[in-house]
Amino acid sequence: MRRKYFNFFFAIFLFSCGRSYHVVAQTDTLRVMAYNVLAYGEYPLCQGPNGIYNAYLQTIVQFANPDIIGLEKMGSIQTSPADHNYTTAIGFQDSILQFALNVAYPGRYNYCMNTNKSASGTECLLFYNQQKLGFITIVCTYVNTEDFDTYKFYYKDPNLATSHDTTFLYVTLNHDISGDGGVADRCAQIAGEMAQIKNHFTHLANMINMGDFNVRSSSEPVYQTLTAPSDTNFRYYDPPFIPDANLSYPANWDGNPAAFAKYLTTSTRSSGTVPNSCGTSGGAKSWYDHIFLSPWIVNNANYISYIPHSYRTIGNDGSRVGISVNASPANTSVPSSVADALFQMSNKYPVMVDLLVTPNITGTSLPDPEIIPSSVADQTLINEYITIVNPLNNEIIMNFSNNLLGHSLSFELVDILGRSQIKRVMEVNNITMKIPCQLKPGIYYVRIAGSGNVVCQTILIGN
Repeated sequence: MRRKYFNFFFAIFLFSCGRSYHVVAQTDTLRVMAYNVLAYGEYPLCQGPNGIYNAYLQTIVQFANPDIIGLEKMGSIQTSPADHNYTTAIGFQDSILQFALNVAYPGRYNYCMNTNKSASGTECLLFYNQQKLGFITIVCTYVNTEDFDTYKFYYKDPNLATSHDTTFLYVTLNHDISGDGGVADRCAQIAGEMAQIKNHFTHLANMINMGDFNVRSSSEPVYQTLTAPSDTNFRYYDPPFIPDANLSYPANWDGNPAAFAKYLTTSTRSSGTVPNSCGTSGGAKSWYDHIFLSPWIVNNANYISYIPHSYRTIGNDGSRVGISVNASPANTSVPSSVADALFQMSNKYPVMVDLLVTPNITGTSLPDPEIIPSSVADQTLINEYITIVNPLNNEIIMNFSNNLLGHSLSFELVDILGRSQIKRVMEVNNITMKIPCQLKPGIYYVRIAGSGNVVCQTILIGN
């Protein structure tokens, strides 16, 4: 998966060292969780004070021990003082880190950038284990009633500095329109999302498509679009069906919930007023939350594979049909403190899978199917404000549009290990500006920001 050019931020060394090296062949596990958190952080408060809900999330995360956490239907986060389309203040993602995730596992997590081009009152936010993964970019965004983002990561392979090759992982996060009457709208959302993915990939790579799809049965168009598309290059698998073969098609979990008891995700609450009037009631009665996996992951094609029978609904012991997660009979799948936290935190159960990661000790891998521009870095995503000449030699050459003249921007360049090589504040006083540099051969990530907004994120290749 070596390339001459990449879009957005990621780093692998492209030069060959030509010498022998010691390799590490120990496997690793990535635990992936998708969780509808029911307007977490949203004002006016739907459920209760954020401090209390931070503690509930901490309890759940400490038990589940995930490496990737997709939070759906949380309050939309204000991106700058000029952003008026939000329900949660600037920096709420940092408070989640500080008061929930880092309390559970200190120093483990970071978050991906959030988008809200749809100006929705709720959005999705993705957290990840920064000790195992590096966040590269949002590859594509489909804008509908909410934003549907596809995120790109690289695995921090212990052999990376010597093999000069790594493994990518892509995650798409969803929150579809709910309601029995929303079938056509949900279908349009996922069709639009998949059209965006097809614009950026020739076929599915190591890809996860997860979240709250609000789908009622396997025959619903949303489900068919993902699992039985006409173009089989873009087919996902639902693990309990394929490859685990615990369930078979056709499947109607809304019409016959008892047959899918341990997979049901809606609702953790039997009452519509206890603990509050947010969300749906009725106990476990349907299966709206899924984690779909690409053929590469199911078939162990490129260093990341699904661990068989690891798909599960956290807190559902298979005896929750029609009753609350913390009601009698006693929940046998989680401690009572976790059952109580699930009951309070949301009306949805989280879902999880485990992935096995095999280190790349050969420096070879399948060609990555992402469609990348072949000239200047990030022509499609840098936007009209900044372009950067790539590759670079002894200076970084930046071209600015006129509307950035006079602005103060922060500039940072980091290497493959996340170490800052250049960091400064610059005044844009010319449409072309240069920063001298003496860098080793390799690929570097540049981030330029101003007034609280990221203006440019891209990859530079050092010769």
